Amino acid sequence: MSKKSYIIPIFIPHRGCPHDCSFCNQRKIAGEMKEITGEDIYKITNKYLDFFPSNHIKKEVAFYGGSFTGLEMEKQIELLKPAFEMKEKGLINEIRLSTRPDYIDDSILVLLKKFGVTTIELGVQSTDNKVLELNHRGHTKEDVVFASKLIKDTGFKLGLQMMVGLLGDNITSIIKTAKDIISLNPNFVRIYPTIVIEHTYLEKLYLEGKYEPFTLEKTIEICKELLILFKKNKIPVIRLGLQSNDNMDYGKSLVAGPYHPSFRELVESEIYKDVIEKQIKKKDADKIRILNIHCNPTIISRVAGFKQSNKKYFMDKYNISDIKIIADNELDKNQLHIEINRSH
Repeated sequence: MSKKSYIIPIFIPHRGCPHDCSFCNQRKIAGEMKEITGEDIYKITNKYLDFFPSNHIKKEVAFYGGSFTGLEMEKQIELLKPAFEMKEKGLINEIRLSTRPDYIDDSILVLLKKFGVTTIELGVQSTDNKVLELNHRGHTKEDVVFASKLIKDTGFKLGLQMMVGLLGDNITSIIKTAKDIISLNPNFVRIYPTIVIEHTYLEKLYLEGKYEPFTLEKTIEICKELLILFKKNKIPVIRLGLQSNDNMDYGKSLVAGPYHPSFRELVESEIYKDVIEKQIKKKDADKIRILNIHCNPTIISRVAGFKQSNKKYFMDKYNISDIKIIADNELDKNQLHIEINRSH
């Protein structure tokens, strides 16, 4: 098992990406961002390092917030150089950045390798060319395949990001995107629900009645399938749902769509609910008085459901008087052991 990383997030201006994708208003998503300089990289990194434990846990500088390789070459070097120097000194272990599939070529990868980058994330969003076109992505599935293979072949770790519920999306195109991503064998994946943000093309279409975002319930159902699919293929999903921030949580920029600050917990709770119900039905659900569910301590909240929703569901549906969720360190996260006490 890989050891935990401490992330040093550095948000770069959105000017690295000239495209105006249907869903994107980067300033609203990430907040107002000032121009970042090489000097800022030193300051931000040192500030985080002062708070991190001085042990051997992996420390990683991560550039977020724009298409890094879309920046001018001089700017890329200015930002990468301080991180690389710190990596050379052993103060950090890895450097990651995110960019677009069509902003990758041999010369770019040579530069990134020279300055110590270890991980490249690509904003894929979909591998359906029609969906990509409708959402003004400016790249194709072929760009995704080319860039992903080039990144892997050059020795970088590869992360791929996909979205659920884009304009023109449906369950078929979403599952196909997931399967295409699996075929590219990334080191990890991020999954984001599509929401409508102020001052975007999707907002315009939404207000005109030409785009309807997926409901939260539908998005959870689809993401259940995706999470199971990626897990089955041993590809970690390192993020499921949008990063919580004040603009989202207090509705300052969110117009519509399946945003929830605990989205992953909702999805995983539903997965465990399905697993428990399957086991209950196998054991004959009639006349259950007490249900004891043994699980690994780290998943107790998921097994119980978001705000105890799973416990309530089973107690109401099967008229169970009590459900106990019991921590068991002998079980891993994929195991549940159920004991039933029946009334006579």
